[in-house]
Amino acid sequence: MATRSLLSSLLSLESADETVHRYVKNQFERTVELLSGDSVSGYGFFYWARLPWRTRTRVAEEVSLVSFSWPTEYLEEHGPGKMRELAMELSSPLPFSSGHAGLAFYSPNTFCDSMKGIHEECFRHPGMDVSHGIRELGTRVDGVHWLNFLGQPVLGELGGAAGLRARLHSPGTTVQEMEEQRAVVTLGQWPEAGDLTRGQDLPAYRELARVLEPWLYECPSYYDFDDASHEETLRWWRRFLD
Repeated sequence: MATRSLLSSLLSLESADETVHRYVKNQFERTVELLSGDSVSGYGFFYWARLPWRTRTRVAEEVSLVSFSWPTEYLEEHGPGKMRELAMELSSPLPFSSGHAGLAFYSPNTFCDSMKGIHEECFRHPGMDVSHGIRELGTRVDGVHWLNFLGQPVLGELGGAAGLRARLHSPGTTVQEMEEQRAVVTLGQWPEAGDLTRGQDLPAYRELARVLEPWLYECPSYYDFDDASHEETLRWWRRFLD
């Protein structure tokens, strides 16, 4: 993670009075974003923390988010084992209720003109994520990905790691127990994008989605891709279920 691209990134901490007021009003204590300046390197870090001592009044299920990103070139150079090792190292000390790692389009500007083409590609490649994280997630699960980190209460309701393992039969799927009653589900050796035009609908991802369906975060009625209808957005959201 200590690469030149990341170390030369810009630390963006907004401190204008109106911005601080907005974050405090939304009950967020701190926001940090590390990017690579004007270039698009693929390395990034984002952290948005809730005020832990304030009662949730704005959105009852709003949670803290942390996000790390690497370019696909890093994956190709170091292999999936290294990426999984990094994800495990970063996630282990965090008190998460859920998390994930996999292929995704990551950009500091999710409303740029290029998003139309990106969304079209994601409709074709179900393994690519474009949601950029859900802040109203609560204890629910944000979709299905290559690595799926599950904590309480969801893992307990599934019967723990052993109960979850008994429900998953796809070749290459593994369930590894973690400390503090948590587990990570790995769907194959490599993260896959899939390709619906070639019939590659990622059956292991679909199997896990069916198991997790009662706990998956549902697409909000107000959430739409800028360039798509709600019905199209919902189709992408439920791409592993329908």
